[in-house]
Amino acid sequence: MPPAVIVSPLLMRQVLVIGRSLGRGMLLALLWVARGEGAVQPVAVDGSSTVFPITEAVAEEFQQTTRNIRVTIGVSGTGGGFKKLCAGEVDLIGASREIKPSETAQCAKNKRSVIALQVADDGIAMIVHPKNHWVDHLTIGELKKIWEPKAQEKIKTWNQIRPHWPKREIHLFGPGTDSGTFDFFTEAIVGKSGASRGDYVASEDDNVLVQGVSTDIGALGYLGLAYYEENADRLKIVPIENQNKGKTVIPTYETVRNRTYTPLARPLFIYVRQDAVDRKDVTQFVRFYLEHAAPLVREVGYVPLPETLMAQMRKKFETHQSDLPMDKTKMRGQSKPIPLTEGR
Repeated sequence: MPPAVIVSPLLMRQVLVIGRSLGRGMLLALLWVARGEGAVQPVAVDGSSTVFPITEAVAEEFQQTTRNIRVTIGVSGTGGGFKKLCAGEVDLIGASREIKPSETAQCAKNKRSVIALQVADDGIAMIVHPKNHWVDHLTIGELKKIWEPKAQEKIKTWNQIRPHWPKREIHLFGPGTDSGTFDFFTEAIVGKSGASRGDYVASEDDNVLVQGVSTDIGALGYLGLAYYEENADRLKIVPIENQNKGKTVIPTYETVRNRTYTPLARPLFIYVRQDAVDRKDVTQFVRFYLEHAAPLVREVGYVPLPETLMAQMRKKFETHQSDLPMDKTKMRGQSKPIPLTEGR
């Protein structure tokens, strides 16, 4: 095995910055080069682009303190991540929704169990161009009118939503169908997971959505809160009318945590392949993740969980509590963590 390469924290941070500028696929390769590629099997992570900033931050801290374990991070969306997890191609994934029954069945077919661990809370941000002066808020009904399948090729201009808005084309941007954000949004807004018009610019890369909305005054899009906060100078966030209280609310640390930003507040997870826990490097990384996630979650723009809930996630991991069959806690419109709500 080649000798370990000692990399300073400054160099590692520079590598991560360069990797982000080149794209997430290059980030994975640069991490390998920076730490020295050897024969050691890496801890392989994939999945949600929403959870990616948390995992990236955790991996950066982990690899600064643990020099003999490599972590590789890919981004194929929550759905793509579950496919890889159930196939045994990766050790854990980030997920912006709970596992679907069809994914549970696929894992079971492959004789694999998974452990679901909530690591943060998030809000889905509705975004428009900063020079969009007419949208002051949107209701759940208006969002449904815009995004439901029957709106395709029919709802094309802003004045179709409210007559006093300009007769300007609406250009829509949102996550692709492999995204957990897509699944959660369509269920919360349209009423059925996956039910959406198809005539919009779709991407699992949130940076593509940011670029699209920030350069188009007629645009409307949705993405995870952290990506809005990272680009707040290029975007305008749209308040959503709270379906319970009739007040307009924007996603913030407090409104996500206390669930007044409903129905677009949601939990974020990592899912760990149970048979991968037999490897000490995977166990060490997940333990580090659960111990150090809270301040890093806040740093990258998401909402950390109460310590009581994080302690329960650590206990769940240490006891290897499988989520096959999954807990049946229903999260539509409520965004409840599974399986515990203590400390909310």
